[in-house]
Amino acid sequence: MPRNLDLTAIRAFVTVAETGGVTRAAGQLNLTQSAVSMQLKRLEEALGQTLLDRSARSISLTPQGEQLLSYGRRLLEINDEVWGRMKDEAFEGEIRFGVPHDIVYPYIPQVLKRFSGAYPRVRVQLVSSFTKQLKQEFAAGSLDMILTTETGVEEGGETLQRQGLVWVGAPGGAAWRSRPIKLAFENGCIFRTPVQKALDAAGIAWEMAVSSDSTRTIDATVSADLAVHANLHWSGTPYLERINHGGALPDLPQFRVNLYCASGPNEALAQHLADFVRGAYLGQELGMAAE
Repeated sequence: MPRNLDLTAIRAFVTVAETGGVTRAAGQLNLTQSAVSMQLKRLEEALGQTLLDRSARSISLTPQGEQLLSYGRRLLEINDEVWGRMKDEAFEGEIRFGVPHDIVYPYIPQVLKRFSGAYPRVRVQLVSSFTKQLKQEFAAGSLDMILTTETGVEEGGETLQRQGLVWVGAPGGAAWRSRPIKLAFENGCIFRTPVQKALDAAGIAWEMAVSSDSTRTIDATVSADLAVHANLHWSGTPYLERINHGGALPDLPQFRVNLYCASGPNEALAQHLADFVRGAYLGQELGMAAE
C-alpha cells in the first residue's frame, strides 16, 4: 500500500541539516524546538531509519540521513514551485492569443493544453482569423500575442519557421487536372494572390470556384474534389492531402510563421505562453531536420 511522506517533517529535517541544529531550524521555521524535534522523531519512525547522529555535541547526518537530504531538497523544491505557481497572482489573468485559421493545427491545441496545465489560473482566449485582421487587432491593442503567416517579418516580430506553400486537394482527387483549374480560397486568405500569380506565370488558366469568408466552406468544396487549395505543407487536415502533380502545377512561394508579443500589463504572461509556442515549433523544425 502506498505511503505518503510528511512534507512538513521533511522541511524540518532539511532545515535542521542545513542550519546545523534544532534551535536554529526552529527559529527559521518559526516553530518551537519541541515541535521541530517531534517532527524529526515522527519522520524517523515513519521511515524506520535513524536520520540524525545525536551522539556528539553537534548534530550530524547518518548515511540514511544524507540520502534523505538529497531527496528532501528535491521534494521541497517541487512543492514550493507548485505552490508558488498555483498561488502567485503573477500567474493569473487572461491572455488574448490570435492565430490564423490555417495554422491552428497541428500545434496550437497541444500548446494550449500544456500551458493550461502549467498555469491553471491563466485563461487563454483564442482568436482565429486572417493574418491581416489579426495584425490590425494587435496594433489596436486588442490582442496580447499573435502568430502570422507572412512573406517577411516586421519590427518586433520573431520568425519561428519558414515553410513553402503546397497544393492540396481531395484525397485521390482529380480537380487539379482540369483547365481552367478551379480554386477555392477565403476572401481574406494571404495565400490567394501568390497562388494566382504563380498560375499566371506558368500560363495556366484558373477561375475561382468558390470565394467565401468561411474556412469550412472552402474545406468542404476542396474535399468534395470541386476545387484545389494551397496550405503550408504541415498544416493540412485529414480530409485533404498534398497533390502529387509531378510538375503539372507551379511551385509556390515560401511563407514565414511569425510571433509578435505586445508590451503592456499582460506582457509577462504572454511571454510564458510564447515559450510554449516556440517549443512546439522548434520541436517541429528538429523533426524536419532529421527527415
